[in-house]
Amino acid sequence: MAILNVTPDSFSDGGIYESSATAIEAGIRMYEEGADIIDVGGESTRPGAGPVDLEEELRRVEPVVRGLASQAIPVSIDTSKAQVAYAAIQSGAVMVNDVTAGSSQELIELCGNTDGIAVCLMHMQGEPRTMQDKPTYGDVVTEVLDYLLERAAVFLQAGVDPAGVWIDPGIGFGKSLSHNLELLAHLDGFVDSGFPVLVGVSRKSFLGRLVGSGGEPAPVHDRLEGTLAAQVLAQAAGVRMIRAHDVRATRRAIEVAAAILAARERP
Repeated sequence: MAILNVTPDSFSDGGIYESSATAIEAGIRMYEEGADIIDVGGESTRPGAGPVDLEEELRRVEPVVRGLASQAIPVSIDTSKAQVAYAAIQSGAVMVNDVTAGSSQELIELCGNTDGIAVCLMHMQGEPRTMQDKPTYGDVVTEVLDYLLERAAVFLQAGVDPAGVWIDPGIGFGKSLSHNLELLAHLDGFVDSGFPVLVGVSRKSFLGRLVGSGGEPAPVHDRLEGTLAAQVLAQAAGVRMIRAHDVRATRRAIEVAAAILAARERP
């Protein structure tokens, strides 16, 4: 899953795409580099980010979704707003990626009443403006998994096809460094739930802390090696989808890992 944020303030790619045309060009390039689906977002969910009003989010994402879908490129819409999800689905989106795991009853009903739509439900403690203010858990793995299973049950009850319900532990969303590492070390538990799992670690701040030097975290665009390490280990644990900024590098890394894993399974 390639990340395509049409926002001015996303932590890594905010403000890069000045128009819908440049965003569509970028999405086409990502697809050609090996992405299976392009995740289009119009509202930043980085730590500290504020909300975006409905009209502005629609203005940002709808033409990009429509432009990519018109090229037969699978598109996911990264939103928690039912109206944005509806517009994106009408424009050709095949997945709704909701970082709030269905905070909107309207969105739940929309997905349940839309044939063939997939949903990805992510865990987040709190909301973007406050989620990194001392996140606290008793047992982070158990609590995050239990929450996601509860939210998945809600979407199943609404009518979403079980094969189309994905879960995402929400690395970096209301988690400390140790919480992120615990979740990544125990992804097999999420995989064993039976739901397909998506993981997004690309360029995140906990990686900067791990690979920094001199007491300073590595800057956003100097986290590729750490990103690839976490992505490959996630794949080895059975994660089905990797959310990435660096599409070509990620594709190559997971293809090599897949070949090695396949060889291990052969008699």
